[in-house]
Amino acid sequence: YLMNNQIKHRGPDDEGYYVETEQQQLVLAGDDSQCDGQLIYTQATKLNDYLELPIELGLGHRRLSIVDLSPQGHQPLAREQGDYWISYNGEVYNYLELRQELEQLGYKFISATDTEVILAAYQQWGSQCLGKFNGMFSFIIYDRVRQQLFIARDRFGVKPLYYYSDSNGVYLASEIKQFSQLPNWKAQLNHQLAYDFLAHGLSDHTNQTLFTHVNQLAGGEYVLVNRSSFTSIADFVPVSWYQLPQQATKLSYAQAKSEFAKLFTDAVKLRLRADVKIGSCLSGGLDSSAIVSTMAPLLAKQKAQELLNTFSACSEHKQFDEREYIEEVVKHTQAKAFYCYPSLENLFNINESLTWHQDEPFGSTSIFAQWSVFEYAKSQQVSVMLDGQGADEQLAGYQGLYFQIYLNQLLSQAKFSQFIRELSALHKLHKLSLKAMLLRSLISLFPVSFKHKLGNILGKQQYSTNWLNSGLRYQPINPYLVNGLNNRDVEQTLRAQLSRINLSMLLHWEDRDSMAHSVESRVPFLDYRLVEFLASLPTEYKIKNGISKRILRDSLTNIMPSKITNRLSKLGFATPEEIWVKQHQELFRSKLIEAIELCPQIFVREQVLAIFDEIIAGKRQFDFWLWRIISFATWVKIFAVEL
Repeated sequence: YLMNNQIKHRGPDDEGYYVETEQQQLVLAGDDSQCDGQLIYTQATKLNDYLELPIELGLGHRRLSIVDLSPQGHQPLAREQGDYWISYNGEVYNYLELRQELEQLGYKFISATDTEVILAAYQQWGSQCLGKFNGMFSFIIYDRVRQQLFIARDRFGVKPLYYYSDSNGVYLASEIKQFSQLPNWKAQLNHQLAYDFLAHGLSDHTNQTLFTHVNQLAGGEYVLVNRSSFTSIADFVPVSWYQLPQQATKLSYAQAKSEFAKLFTDAVKLRLRADVKIGSCLSGGLDSSAIVSTMAPLLAKQKAQELLNTFSACSEHKQFDEREYIEEVVKHTQAKAFYCYPSLENLFNINESLTWHQDEPFGSTSIFAQWSVFEYAKSQQVSVMLDGQGADEQLAGYQGLYFQIYLNQLLSQAKFSQFIRELSALHKLHKLSLKAMLLRSLISLFPVSFKHKLGNILGKQQYSTNWLNSGLRYQPINPYLVNGLNNRDVEQTLRAQLSRINLSMLLHWEDRDSMAHSVESRVPFLDYRLVEFLASLPTEYKIKNGISKRILRDSLTNIMPSKITNRLSKLGFATPEEIWVKQHQELFRSKLIEAIELCPQIFVREQVLAIFDEIIAGKRQFDFWLWRIISFATWVKIFAVEL
């Protein structure tokens, strides 16, 4: 009950419990239950009478009502008079098609939810049901017939699932903060993960978290365990149920464009299934603009609501403001646009709340911009938002990274004419230095150890970590390289970013930012059919003649404004972080000093402040290192982390 209350923001609409003790099976209705004591299969008992009862197994749920808003969507949900129970977070978008297939097999349904479809699919296909689902999900199914627990997470880890154990048992949760309600809980620092975050800006790249002993099920993993033997974390053995297929398309570029447009449109269409108001994030970039431009005619055809609502974060500083592109899309789609302007003052006012919701420190203030967008959406009664996460990790959207890797790849493959053509195009279109690009490509031909000595890997500037104190115990390894980034192979690096680098971190931030405001965020670019299709395409379908995301631009030319399809710059929901730091030097210096004093075992005061002074003086390139220190210390304070 206490764990469930920690995530009331994830599900403010309803509350429910299923528990088993040595003697009895109980269905409990919480204070926020919609059901007035009456569930689908069994009478519920009021929770307050059983708060002190020792239980052997328990499922709790907080509901955000999206599909079938009636009490029949209450969870935990049961089938077959209580033989199967589920507590589930997410959406399976193709539930209508699956329901029809199951009905033809003889199954009957009494709700209109996707939750009941998941449970019936498990009854029919067992663990193989996962391959049938197109969506985002984490769930626990209790199979009373076989006395098994089936615990699973979606292919790419859009929805979270954490696990932890102590002497009292094994616990699973959607957010780490839920474990803080356990009587034996201690928040202890995972030193290696702290190093990976502070030195490299990376998190969520392993099953571990920054909390020692708290792990997460990775995307595409499940656990199937017998209830009788499930007594410790040693019994919790994840099984990988999904790997991105290794296949190459035989389609021509013209055929591939047509297929992409079809798959993308259907991915967006499926994610419009909801019984609540729908909107979209709109940054003015290619990805969110593609979604909005595809949504508008689909919503108009469905007549699901009067207008498409878009929500955007803007800036008073022109170099960080994308309003001219946003307005182009708004005009083109006739959307109703909402704009917010995240401020430095508001950032520090809500930073502790933002950190609490995130569960772990975060890498830049762009997370605050995203938070502001979801907050605004909720104020307009929008409960579902579509967003463009996942496109960059499939379409080589990070230009500073992928342009150079593509050059390195062409040179290593001795494709000299293509190499010269791309080099010239990048110089002409993006004003990139010919000398610097050529030098990096030549360096890429040498072994990794040699490149380390030159201090330039994948075009990323490497800093000494002499600002980290000896109290932080870690192995000084580069987690990007360990997790598969290859500076001579675009496709291998894309796969690494999809599976273990970048995407899982971005999805963590997105989930917490949206759910903090009781908003469900949906990501069409991570429709598994689209992901598998894009993974099968050759690199030149994604990058050519100095243009990134080539197939996306060319496939949707007729539905997006030309100003967007021809746009070469990229921002995202960026904040003017560098300007904030340099215009408010004393504020940020004081925040750094607070962080150092809170974590003296972690940070070397003289070195941190010296680097800060170099950044202010323009002697060192600005990056998000400074915010990581501030965010880390805020997290340590909020969660009382033992260092």
